[in-house]
Amino acid sequence: MRVIVISREHTDYARSVESFMTDFKRQTGRELEVLDPDSRDGAQFCRTYDIVEYPTIIALSDDGQVQNTWRGIQMPTISEVSYYA
Repeated sequence: MRVIVISREHTDYARSVESFMTDFKRQTGRELEVLDPDSRDGAQFCRTYDIVEYPTIIALSDDGQVQNTWRGIQMPTISEVSYYA
């Protein structure tokens, strides 16, 4: 499974995303993959999975199937995301 955070730096929500990722690593010992939607790879990823709202956290199976998606500034709980990580 892959869990990817799609987020832009220098935005009003960047601090809450960074705080979530720091807490996630501290509580689970795992790091989440981060993609910038403005990068080449990030833009292609967002087109593929129809992501237009940031931040978005997406959980994918090993074959690329979407397992769960959390969109918007209201971040999910650590336990919700850790299930997929």
